[in-house]
Amino acid sequence: TRLGSKILELHNVSKAYQDHVLFKNFDYKFTARDRVGIIGRNGTGKSTLLDIIAGLLEPDSGKVVHGETLSIGYYNQKGMKLKEDKRAIEVVKDIAEYIPMNGGKKLAASQLMERFLFDGPKQQTFVSKLSGGEKRRLFLLTLLIKNPNFLILDEPTNDLDIMTLQVLEEFLQHFPGVVLVVSHDRYFMDKIVEHVFVLGEGEKVRDFPGNYTDYRMAREGELQIAKAESQSANETVKKEEKQKAQASQEDRKEFKRIEKQIQKLEEDKAKITEQFNNVELSPDKIMEMSKQLQLIQAELEEKEMRWLELSELM
Repeated sequence: TRLGSKILELHNVSKAYQDHVLFKNFDYKFTARDRVGIIGRNGTGKSTLLDIIAGLLEPDSGKVVHGETLSIGYYNQKGMKLKEDKRAIEVVKDIAEYIPMNGGKKLAASQLMERFLFDGPKQQTFVSKLSGGEKRRLFLLTLLIKNPNFLILDEPTNDLDIMTLQVLEEFLQHFPGVVLVVSHDRYFMDKIVEHVFVLGEGEKVRDFPGNYTDYRMAREGELQIAKAESQSANETVKKEEKQKAQASQEDRKEFKRIEKQIQKLEEDKAKITEQFNNVELSPDKIMEMSKQLQLIQAELEEKEMRWLELSELM
């Protein structure tokens, strides 16, 4: 659906739970083909911000303005509701027979399903017989077939297998609308987003001009500057106060150790991902590699979260 001049605007949006302020006075106007990622440790309000943007949750103050032509597609686990007694192709066709493409072309529902790894026999399978991963992939298709112009993805890398994510990456690179993504997967985010909203750095949402890796590099530089400033601070500051303001030696060691572990995990992930381009892979080998990737991804997310916690501490 064509986007108008006004897409979606946030004006002084704030949200808190009891005494904990998630974000305060957040302003942003989305523009055509915006590619935005949201990052932050658990509990900083990432999914809450998505719900507010989607109009599912009211902010404590401020307002969210939706443009007249706005059409949101919201992928998250809470929204997945599929009719178990229908065939996969019927679920998609009940929404639309096709979606319009660039240049006046049309993509039929069955063609879209093939693109997202549902072959002919699988399209005729009843939803009740699909695996958990196939159901999540089908739910994603029910959003795409509606032809939204503002796509919100909440932790897609937690739910979708590596083959589906590769197809989704390619789809998003040609998607003419707005994309808003929450993910701890730096590899996925770097391919999709052009700037990030950072939550958890105080009450303000930080709009950083770059992808996830750019933010991490900048954050490391900021930590080095902060460390240098701390070392040159007034010598009259009490030793106890300095110790409270700075991370412990153990924290600094853990921070460096985790950075190396993340780099190694990302290298392992890239190597396995590259192997998926081999058309001669057997189904058993694909399954084995997918399981390896899931384990690597789970460990990566755990390390990324700890990295964010330590970076804020330091």
